[in-house]
Amino acid sequence: MAYNEKLADRAREIFARLAPETTEKVMFGGLCFMVDEKMCAGIVKEDLMLRLNPDSIETVLEMEGCLPMDFTGKSMKGFVYVSGDTVLRNDRLENWIRLALEYNPLAKATKKKINPDYAIGCK
Repeated sequence: MAYNEKLADRAREIFARLAPETTEKVMFGGLCFMVDEKMCAGIVKEDLMLRLNPDSIETVLEMEGCLPMDFTGKSMKGFVYVSGDTVLRNDRLENWIRLALEYNPLAKATKKKINPDYAIGCK
């Protein structure tokens, strides 16, 4: 199991209520929840991963179980991990997901790469 499937199921239920347009994508060896085609949250191993407002990260990192997301050896701006132990209760998991959903409309979407094989002749 690459990620905690029980945590993923619990997150799915919350996203279904709060943001029914959420889609899922397997990435980073885990599961990512996409809202408006933007990464919003995910499950990586036993932890919750969230995309939050970079301006509030310092405050958020002071909260219980929260760590900077260090996926490549360097922390990623605006992303954090929350320990799976911290979100054992559904109300805590929902509060964290709500924080990610609040920032989602402000988050920039990743530019889609155009496959050059399909772009031939297009201007």
